[in-house]
Amino acid sequence: MREELISTQRIHEGRVINLRVDTVRMPDGREARRKVVEHRGAVAIVAIDDDGDVILVEQYRRPADAVMMEIPAGTLDDAEDPLGCAKRELREETGYTAREMQPIVRFYSAPGFCTEVLHVFVARGLQTGEQATEDDESINVHKVPMAHALEMVRDGRIRDAKSIVGILAVGGCGW
Repeated sequence: MREELISTQRIHEGRVINLRVDTVRMPDGREARRKVVEHRGAVAIVAIDDDGDVILVEQYRRPADAVMMEIPAGTLDDAEDPLGCAKRELREETGYTAREMQPIVRFYSAPGFCTEVLHVFVARGLQTGEQATEDDESINVHKVPMAHALEMVRDGRIRDAKSIVGILAVGGCGW
């Protein structure tokens, strides 16, 4: 089932993603081209306070042209450890720090065309602090009971994959 890489051509290098076209030999000998989005990977955090509320962030997402409710998340810096990135992103986006952070699931966002792997963590023992968003971010922080977050997934108010996966993993599996 594996494809053999014959050649690769980089067509774009950017701050967040690179784009390349791979020429591959399929198992039956035919050649094919695969367009690939290269991404360093990302983290997402299901942060739960002592009352059982989930911390959500609200922000406008240009590609979706919509204001989205999501769990805190962010892209890994070069060679950054996912746990360190999760701690940094939680603090930057929400102002919270966590006494305990545990990895719960890791998945490819879109393996048909993208190398991005998302590392999802659950954070507990939250302590409030100051939000430190980046210059190009505008984020509102919300606390909602887990049952309400699950309802938001079911009725479509939460629409992005990382948030759906994280909330269902924690709320549905009891981590």
